[in-house]
Amino acid sequence: MDSVDIEVLKSSVRWLDEGHRILLVTVVKTWGSSPRPEGAMLVVRDDGLVAGSVSGGCIENDLIDRVRRDGIDIDKPETVKYGITAEEAHRFGLPCGGTIQLVLEPLANASGIRALLDAVERGELVARTLDMASGEATLGPASATDGVFFDGARLLTIHGPRYRMLVIGAGQLSRYLCQIAVGLDYQVTVCDPREEYTDTWDVPGTTLVRTMPDDTVLDMKLDERCAVIALTHDPKLDDLALMEALKTHAFYVGALGSRRNNAARRERLKEFDLNETELARLHGPVGIYIGSRTPPEIAVSILAEVTAAKNGVSLPTLLQVEGAKAAREIAAGAGSDCHV
Repeated sequence: MDSVDIEVLKSSVRWLDEGHRILLVTVVKTWGSSPRPEGAMLVVRDDGLVAGSVSGGCIENDLIDRVRRDGIDIDKPETVKYGITAEEAHRFGLPCGGTIQLVLEPLANASGIRALLDAVERGELVARTLDMASGEATLGPASATDGVFFDGARLLTIHGPRYRMLVIGAGQLSRYLCQIAVGLDYQVTVCDPREEYTDTWDVPGTTLVRTMPDDTVLDMKLDERCAVIALTHDPKLDDLALMEALKTHAFYVGALGSRRNNAARRERLKEFDLNETELARLHGPVGIYIGSRTPPEIAVSILAEVTAAKNGVSLPTLLQVEGAKAAREIAAGAGSDCHV
């Protein structure tokens, strides 16, 4: 679940408690290009105040104008489409030909928004089913592979963390990386058996474990919605995690280190009976090349690469740290030759 949508739930509960009428808007279907995915949410208060997003802003403006002009004048959920024609696509800021279908739902006690927020804040993955005829909603367990379902009679949406991240090491870089990862809505586990690091760990929204990294990987039963990032620089810890993580279906497994250290790491991992296919899955040095030097910049670089992997984007060699630095060295060498 997008962290932006969590803010929608929080705002909804707060505004209901304050006695406002509010309208929950959910993207249920898109055709062509769309700025927000199915399941994205927006909440509009009776005075036009909003939280969340369903487009680049123009559809939000139309909905705000509607609420300010007519109030929240519906008692049951209804659907609306934007961008059906090229003229409307231009008017509402959608790419030409793009169409977006929304469910407009006036929230009430039967909507179960408070119970949904409580479950999400406990880290649960929840399916919410809205009955379009009655406006009542029910909550139930969900799978990470479930998606939005809408057939005109009921709307099923999934809420809560869908992706998990295991970070090896509780050092300074891990702090910055985990803060951003929580904002990206990962369920973050930090593993470090070293007391000198774990005793001062205090990053909100993360779970800290002091077990050995290989045991942690096995206990977490990593699947295709998991990422593992080793950041300790200590082979005794990083290698333990990597040798098990590379055998799983985790969509991303990476380790911090220089190109030389990365090459040495790959040689060490061969001794753990990892085959070439498994070793090829290792991202190292981690991150994309943005000239990062400080811990916050390095964290951004790493999570940019993780995000690309999650979204199925193959990065060109020149964006990868190893490829970019090798290209720079070649260019520098060619430049020096020209001046001989």
